[in-house]
Amino acid sequence: MTSIDLSVAPAKTGAGYRMLQRVVAVRPDEVRAVLWCWLYIFAVLSSYYIMRPIRDQMGIAGGVKNLPWLFAGTLAGMVLLNIPFAWLVKKLPRSRFIPLTYRFFAVNILMFAVALHVASPEQTIWVGRVFFIWVSVYNLFVVSVFWQLNVDLFSPEQGKRLFGFIAAGATLGALFGASITATLALYVSPIFLLIGAALLLEVAVFAVSRLAKLSPSLQRTPREHEKAQNDQRKGDERPVGGSVFAGMLHALGSPYLLSVGAFLLLYSITSTFAYFQQQDIVSLAIKEPGAQTAFLASIDVGVNSLALFVQLFLTGRVVTILGVSLALALLPVLTMAGFAGLAFAPSLGIVALFQVIRRATDYAITRPVREVIYTVVSREDRYKAKGFIDTFVYRVGDQIGAWSAPLLMALSSWAAPLAAIAVAAAWFINALWLGQRQQKLEAASTHS
Repeated sequence: MTSIDLSVAPAKTGAGYRMLQRVVAVRPDEVRAVLWCWLYIFAVLSSYYIMRPIRDQMGIAGGVKNLPWLFAGTLAGMVLLNIPFAWLVKKLPRSRFIPLTYRFFAVNILMFAVALHVASPEQTIWVGRVFFIWVSVYNLFVVSVFWQLNVDLFSPEQGKRLFGFIAAGATLGALFGASITATLALYVSPIFLLIGAALLLEVAVFAVSRLAKLSPSLQRTPREHEKAQNDQRKGDERPVGGSVFAGMLHALGSPYLLSVGAFLLLYSITSTFAYFQQQDIVSLAIKEPGAQTAFLASIDVGVNSLALFVQLFLTGRVVTILGVSLALALLPVLTMAGFAGLAFAPSLGIVALFQVIRRATDYAITRPVREVIYTVVSREDRYKAKGFIDTFVYRVGDQIGAWSAPLLMALSSWAAPLAAIAVAAAWFINALWLGQRQQKLEAASTHS
């Protein structure tokens, strides 16, 4: 585990801190911020994973053949939401635009609960299709906003030490939410699950308010702390400013950010291919809607159980040993292996194994390292370019995968997995270049 310098840390440490330090290389002045980050992302992911199996079952109920249209609707929704979000970032400080974003989504969840309550069986199919699109927009926005705040709070060095451990809070939340739905899906109405998902977002808003008070103490020594409190608080309370379209322009104009976008685009295409393979196999093998929801939720439980173990005990060591480049390249390699398995044996067991290993690796290793990439860009790019890449570019990849996967699946059982392997190979090359570039930018920033 990475050694840390405690010479500038507060002298007072308790047994709880010493136990925590055995798991993660955290300094005493970082502990409270890390724990509030845990609660924040726990609440956000619990909310999403309560709704995720409901969304997937509604996607099956609306017809697997209609999924490409739902993905097209998701892309349109992402375009519509990015513009007002960029305007909020331009006009308001983060202490205001982040709570507004989460409360907007909470109100939406309650509106869907009401719609499901009053809808007829025929209307429920259409409510389900709209809900599928909305949740697909929701999950990227709420998670992206969380990581936007984190890359603004922590330095690159802190990110490498702490982001994997912070991501464990996300995994616990996902595990909790998926377990709730897996346990209750056969016994209670989705309406009650949606109400719980909305309430969890208010917990996230409370955690944001606590992090705002702690942010001036991060990245500082005690000697710098008093001046930093005043300077950073003023900076945090200023709007980011700039143009509403800066995120798109910077993402397309910077070779570094363009490579980040390519990384996420290729990842998204392969994820959509895997999703279509999963939905096709599940719809053929399991006919009862409640059983479909329970099976999908149990995959989520497996994913997050494995991810939690890796995040708590292995992420820091893996990133230290492999470095940023190889850590980013690990998921493309596993993706190629997984699609090779689906090409030879397209079954429920292979789907479950592939999804558990692939998604757990993404959550435990790839996602934390991917967020470190943004710690070396400007503050405006952390919120705007990152938001554009994490949401719009991701959904463009979804759209490419959503329209090409069914066509390839119609040709033969081999066509879609082989195409996904080719995409993953290009993704692997991009990951190696991106990791090397991040290390150069970090070294230059540290030197300056």
